[in-house]
Amino acid sequence: MPSSQNAASIAQKTNYVLERLIPITTPMAIVIGFLLSSFFIHLRPFVPTLFGIMTFSGALKLRPAQLGTVLRNPSPILLFFFAAHIIMPVFAMAVSSLFLANQDVTTGFVLLFSGPTAVSGFIWVSIFKGDMALGLTLILLDTLFAPLVVPGGVSLLMGAKIVMAGSSIAASLLFMIVIPTFLGVTVNEISKGKIPALVCPWFDPFAKICLMAVIATNASIIAPGVRFNDPFVWKTAVIVIAVTFAGFFIIKFTAVIGKCRSPKDISMIIAGGLRNNSAIMTIAVNFFPEAAALPTLLSIMFQQTIMAIMGKVFSGDKQNVVKVSE
Repeated sequence: MPSSQNAASIAQKTNYVLERLIPITTPMAIVIGFLLSSFFIHLRPFVPTLFGIMTFSGALKLRPAQLGTVLRNPSPILLFFFAAHIIMPVFAMAVSSLFLANQDVTTGFVLLFSGPTAVSGFIWVSIFKGDMALGLTLILLDTLFAPLVVPGGVSLLMGAKIVMAGSSIAASLLFMIVIPTFLGVTVNEISKGKIPALVCPWFDPFAKICLMAVIATNASIIAPGVRFNDPFVWKTAVIVIAVTFAGFFIIKFTAVIGKCRSPKDISMIIAGGLRNNSAIMTIAVNFFPEAAALPTLLSIMFQQTIMAIMGKVFSGDKQNVVKVSE
């Protein structure tokens, strides 16, 4: 018994280290994917399964018991969806069209800012003392509606300019996000948290490894078409950073207009500013031209650091925070 407890403790410490290293390991995974593309390309058929494992791991920590109160006052939810899935995709499309003038990359920006919020957002909500029930609700609803919102949003904004397999994208999101989320939440609820307490110490570090594998594999797929010595790539990176920062302010402004005060606005800002980059990139490399994956590839490198900065700006939290994964 003591040995198993020691092993669990080691697993928890490993997970903690992996979480702290996310700002380093995610860009490293991209680099490794590019350098070893001939190896990681063979993992492509397993990406949906790996992503499902990651989503299930995060969902094991979610419990919907407090959602009733939030749903009785739906205005923050409606404002979030309006800002995150209407204003932000339109803004991203306008900015990328103006400064980049590349249809495939513009499609990538619309895809990135139409995608669902990151499941890890509930950890940031906890760190910056947001409304946990609202944060959980936004994550669950945004995840559940992703198969409709993502293909619908891209199709509406890009129209006849792109050829898109909307039903295939919806099915992919269903199996990578919706079903694992439902299973994870159900297991947690039925077991009253006992099963997650038992398996999460082992599952969490494994999920981080899966994340690295998914990022490296997706990077290997687009490696032949991306040249980091190309000034266009760095110009795109600047636009990604600028639009990401702007996204946080858009959500904040929407929350102010809707008179959503702290801690509700903190949850809205985090859910609106974060995107499930790994899922979006998997969709991009499987259903869109290679260039459409570039904005998400670059977003993976910067998103968590931007989240830490904006969390401090809007919450007034001066303490050091732990950076977490998608």
